[in-house]
Amino acid sequence: MRTILHRLATATLIAMIAAVGPIPQLRAQDAAVGPLLDVQHYKIDAKLNMDAQLLEATAEVHFTPRDPAGNAFFELHNALNVDFAEMEDGTNLDPIRYRADSTVHVSFPETLPVDQPQVIRFRYGGRLISYEESPAEGYSLAEIMPDRAILLYAGRWFPVNGYGADRFTSEIRVTVPDGLEVLGSGTRTRTEALEGVEHVFEFNYPSFPGTIAVVAEEPVRASSGSASSSVYMPGASENLASEYGEAAAEMVEFYSDTFGAPYSKSLSIVEMGEYAPDGYWAPGMVLLSPYARREALNRQLLGKLVANQWWGAIVGAGNSNHLWLVDGTAHYSALLEIEESEGEEAFTDALKNTRIEALTFDEVPLRESGRVGDFSPQMKALTSARGAMVLHMLRWRVGDEPFFEILQELISGHTWGTLITDDFRVMFEDATGKDLDGFFLQWTESNITPEFQQEYTIYRLGGNEGFRVIGKINQDMDTFSMPVELKIETEGEPEFFVVEVAGEASDYRLETFGKPREVILDPNHRILRLDDDTRVRVAIRRGEQLVELGYYQEALLEYQQALDINRFSSLAHYRTGEVFFLQSNFQSAANEFREALNGDRDPAWVEVWSHINLGKIFDITGQRERAVNEYQLAVRTRDDTQNAQNEASKYLASPYRRTRAKERTY
Repeated sequence: MRTILHRLATATLIAMIAAVGPIPQLRAQDAAVGPLLDVQHYKIDAKLNMDAQLLEATAEVHFTPRDPAGNAFFELHNALNVDFAEMEDGTNLDPIRYRADSTVHVSFPETLPVDQPQVIRFRYGGRLISYEESPAEGYSLAEIMPDRAILLYAGRWFPVNGYGADRFTSEIRVTVPDGLEVLGSGTRTRTEALEGVEHVFEFNYPSFPGTIAVVAEEPVRASSGSASSSVYMPGASENLASEYGEAAAEMVEFYSDTFGAPYSKSLSIVEMGEYAPDGYWAPGMVLLSPYARREALNRQLLGKLVANQWWGAIVGAGNSNHLWLVDGTAHYSALLEIEESEGEEAFTDALKNTRIEALTFDEVPLRESGRVGDFSPQMKALTSARGAMVLHMLRWRVGDEPFFEILQELISGHTWGTLITDDFRVMFEDATGKDLDGFFLQWTESNITPEFQQEYTIYRLGGNEGFRVIGKINQDMDTFSMPVELKIETEGEPEFFVVEVAGEASDYRLETFGKPREVILDPNHRILRLDDDTRVRVAIRRGEQLVELGYYQEALLEYQQALDINRFSSLAHYRTGEVFFLQSNFQSAANEFREALNGDRDPAWVEVWSHINLGKIFDITGQRERAVNEYQLAVRTRDDTQNAQNEASKYLASPYRRTRAKERTY
């Protein structure tokens, strides 16, 4: 497990641990009071001293005031100092640095008139070292190393206005030593310079092209149809890099068929540093951290980042409260790609995980996502997972054909533009003739998740005419209104029905030919809802998030909540055992792995990995014979989840030895 204590702001951690809503963490453009500026273009000239990890740059910001402007502010990485800021005519603006919110403020000699184009020129520089002074605490968003540099737009390595909402064109010049490759968005030219090689990237469409990567390695290239990719992953094997490249090219082809043509069918896939976010995107670029890249293809994450070439690069969110239109649609697109490449069962599993992720954070409605910190687990749960579930429910509400047609129209009709939720709703209402105001009110403006229960009675009809099921669906929201699917298992083939559920209680009367055995509510998990099984999974997922952050005791409390609901949950016992193992509490860990084997064995892989971990414990405690027995039991399961069979065989051949952390001495 990678070190993550530097990866999240303290306020966010406290909020997670306390299981309350997050401390409001507004982006600077939401928090600060100032005129509305519309930035159209950035012209940046940057020189990178790789050995000194130093950036020296000038940036021209071309903008138009939409309100009378006596001042303006721009976000800038706190490690960077501003030497001067001036107007196009040379008027000095005396910039003031506010590191509390990573901004630079300037005041104009006279109020700028509305709708009159203006230019501010900044000169600035500083050392960019990993996560130090990052705009998102604990994350490396702009970093220069001797043989590599990653400068994300999110890193505010140039003065940014309207982060994530104000779309722009750009001309970016980057000078680096000879022998290094520079990657960016747009058309590139290279020329020899006094201090190395100057790479110029021109991007002429309003989007978010401000991400630059400097790499030393040769790429691994792959293609599929007319799509191609170049993979720069120095920490991965050539086979894994090829797998990522081929999958990305296949995804570009699939999304092109589903949504229309992208900006480019060529992608650069770049590995970021250890403390980078799991994934990031820019036009024509996909970036992954080593942790997220893993040792096997992370198809869902890659699928989401490739989908951002449409949902994000081509069409964006009007402001941070509508990010679900980007994150959620990209996430759902990745699920669709999994269905296409791996089949319906894989799609169902991925959707189930998305549903659980969506329920791990419910303190803020979808349309208030601007209150949640960038890159936080809460943001991922809200805009990405919950957003994807809203789209899945909307697809069920309107039908497949109009759903996909409207997504195509969104791309073609809003190319290089933005959307807000109301625009999205109106397009679906106009195309389908349905009043969807209640749907969007429920799922984007409310943070309440319904809990369903049902009761039913089965009657035999006379004259061999079959059976009648009379039932009632109860849920705890008086404002709820949605079609709900029912699956009736019979002695023959199952039969499916749709019941319109409105209010807290909805009666139904259904007839079947075969004798009913069971009525299953929402069998395909089309609706985001709570039940005991879901509560168990949500508590376990919250525990997993806390383990990733290194908060073991808090994670154990979440796992115990799951066991309070279902004491036979093998997964909750297994995760508890993992925490005890990490704490070197081997007796308690062994007890929990035994309980996992004696539980409901859901999911099935718990069996093989419980045996492997028991074997490790016995090896650690000097009981080799018992360890071998556990590894043999693992092999007999024939379950190869997460390469389990190789793991068991490895420790059959040679005992497991734990790695001890080095202790400091004085």
